[in-house]
Amino acid sequence: MISIGPYSIRIVIIMIAAIVGWLLSRFIAKYFSNIQPKTASSLYFDAFLVGIFIARMTFVLVWWNDYIATPWTIVAIGDGGFYAASGIIAAIAWIWWKTRQEKRLRKPVYAGMLAGLIAWGGASGGMAMIQPSSPSLPELELSTIDSKPHMLTSYVGQPVVVNLWATWCPPCRREMPVFMKAQSDYQDIAVVMINQGESMQEITSFLASEGLELEHVLLDQTSKTMREFGARGLPTTLFFDAEGRMVHSHMGEMTMPSLKNTIKKFFME
Repeated sequence: MISIGPYSIRIVIIMIAAIVGWLLSRFIAKYFSNIQPKTASSLYFDAFLVGIFIARMTFVLVWWNDYIATPWTIVAIGDGGFYAASGIIAAIAWIWWKTRQEKRLRKPVYAGMLAGLIAWGGASGGMAMIQPSSPSLPELELSTIDSKPHMLTSYVGQPVVVNLWATWCPPCRREMPVFMKAQSDYQDIAVVMINQGESMQEITSFLASEGLELEHVLLDQTSKTMREFGARGLPTTLFFDAEGRMVHSHMGEMTMPSLKNTIKKFFME
């Protein structure tokens, strides 16, 4: 799992790509279009914000029934819920409309946008190439909540969602009901909750006090699962296919829409 500090590499790539486009829009405006660089870069930045907003709102509308049940999660953009295509189209349309009276602006701003998209695609593809092959469910022996040994590889043969959590972690606590519902809604998928570094008493007391009835709760008192996958923080959620190969990872809190969207993308299409 690659991250820079607390930030997912995906977020870092998007921000770098946006800066690349912003700089190019200023350069072309100044040297090729005889336009104030500030004017072009401001329009580019506005278009970027419009694109992000529409990409998010499209995702929210698609998963509206789940978001409306917990409205505060609409602004929890850390769940990664965006539809890039709708955002790109909205940004293109925004630029076209804003430059209807000053068409000279289109060249530097659209060039900057294209450069940003190329940088985004190139960096994403490059990261995929240099990353090691997708890790598999490791041969780790953990223990169940009733102190029985349990091999993590016993789940191979069905899709698996592994959540790394702890009771002291606020976002972990907030997302617990999401995974409890997922265990009920997706019974053909193993949703495995691996606690990191805490005792059985701490875990059972927390589950009882919160009224959480979770299956597949495993204890990892030495946090070896985090080390195995290079997880940099909690919560972290890992997605494995039926052969036990990791297909996706997410660091940070997951909302119900983002979890459902990821399950649909990797396990149902």
